[in-house]
Amino acid sequence: MSMFTPASPRWTSRMLSVLRIAAGLVFILHGTQKLLGWPPAPRPVPFVLLSRYGAAGIIETFGGLAFILGLLTRPVAFLLAGEMAVAYFTVHVRRGVIPTSNGGDLAALFCFVYLYFTFAGAGVWSLDAVIARSKGGAPPPHETRRPYDAAA
Repeated sequence: MSMFTPASPRWTSRMLSVLRIAAGLVFILHGTQKLLGWPPAPRPVPFVLLSRYGAAGIIETFGGLAFILGLLTRPVAFLLAGEMAVAYFTVHVRRGVIPTSNGGDLAALFCFVYLYFTFAGAGVWSLDAVIARSKGGAPPPHETRRPYDAAA
């Protein structure tokens, strides 16, 4: 494999799963920070369950958990991308439009990562893949071989 040819679909799907798990772990920490106060936030915000902050904590905690497991990945990713877009435009954009200046760089990045997963799916290491295999469905598109992958 050269630097200019695509990686084996086997590795592409595995790394998609690794990215999903890593993003979900970081995201779930934002949710538990809001819901449980752990890990401690640099600037604690009083928790009110029936508030935008409380709703964000619930979505981030339980959406992050489903995302880590790769369960209903596409609809969950779409929900999480939407939450990050709302966070960016309701919280961060007030401080300016440039993400690195308004503190919204993480929200913007999460939004596009989750938008990508909405279309890419969960990868091979996921409950979605297990469910698809148990129903006799086709393997994920990342697992099909292309002609130049003969050595994979």
